[in-house]
Amino acid sequence: MRRSQQRMRGLTLIELLVAMVIGLVIVLAAVAALTVARRGFNTVDAASQLRDSGRFAADLIQRVGAQTGYRDVFIAAGLASEDATREANLGGFNNALLDATNPTTASTARTASVVGYGSDILILRYQASQLYSNSEDSTKAAVADQTMIDCAGNTVASVPNPKDADPSQVAQAYDRRIVSIFHVAISQGEPALMCTYSSTGAAPWTTVPVIQGVENFQVLYGVDGVTANAAPAAPTAVPDVPDSYLRADQMTVAGSANNTKANWRRVRSIRIGMVLRSAPGSSQDMAAQTFWPFGAAKGSATGEAGTAFANSNDMGTSFQPTPDGRLRQTVSFTIHLRNDQGL
Repeated sequence: MRRSQQRMRGLTLIELLVAMVIGLVIVLAAVAALTVARRGFNTVDAASQLRDSGRFAADLIQRVGAQTGYRDVFIAAGLASEDATREANLGGFNNALLDATNPTTASTARTASVVGYGSDILILRYQASQLYSNSEDSTKAAVADQTMIDCAGNTVASVPNPKDADPSQVAQAYDRRIVSIFHVAISQGEPALMCTYSSTGAAPWTTVPVIQGVENFQVLYGVDGVTANAAPAAPTAVPDVPDSYLRADQMTVAGSANNTKANWRRVRSIRIGMVLRSAPGSSQDMAAQTFWPFGAAKGSATGEAGTAFANSNDMGTSFQPTPDGRLRQTVSFTIHLRNDQGL
């Protein structure tokens, strides 16, 4: 019986404690590995979403930007000359919040405490294209070919169908342009690239979010023969290549609305820069960072990357967000305006 009792003896307390410690170490190692894998997955997923959002934003703005200044052939043929008092096809505001009532003519300056500080407003105008017109009855609208969209992706069903012999009707029809406005505002608690649009260029205006997480939106305008805050010089030839890039506030000529509009008609390209951010907790790096929305080009051979378009008078061209555990990505590109803006 003594031998049987010895064979049936269990673990000692020390052995049990050792086994528990070993098991706890294994569990902690598994939890740590799972946490690291989870954080890595979140980072990779957030980076992928940022790239997708950046590509979509660039594709949309480029498509709408390429439409800027388009005139339907039936209306362009009836315009004898460009009216200097007519609103230009391009416009914008620097470091501004959109005015919901008068989005094309008024804005509010952003303050440093507002999310999206330094972000600009871009205003684009263009006509829809006719599929065919009703030449027998000019009171009826012409059918649109559905190729022109606003910044929300909407098309229009019809466009004005003026009498070619009546210049006033042609001018009124030309003024009825699609307006797409890109700007930054808060949507569902996050900064977003917003689209405000009108199919007629007048109220009612509709605003919808386009891309979530855009906290910095910068615009520069490539102009030909324009000096900041001065009337444009008379062109010696048909201008189509920009020789400098200006901010929206540099296009304004004090006391002369017509000269301001003339400056906007000299825009030949648009330079866009954005900073997009992911959801909180997606970044494993909490260090402070500086972002250059207009890209990595240097202002000089010895300059820091990104300083080519950065300016202390243009808030947001050098962007330093508070470290908050978010991934961020810059997107920059240039749109060449292929349509005549009406000199």
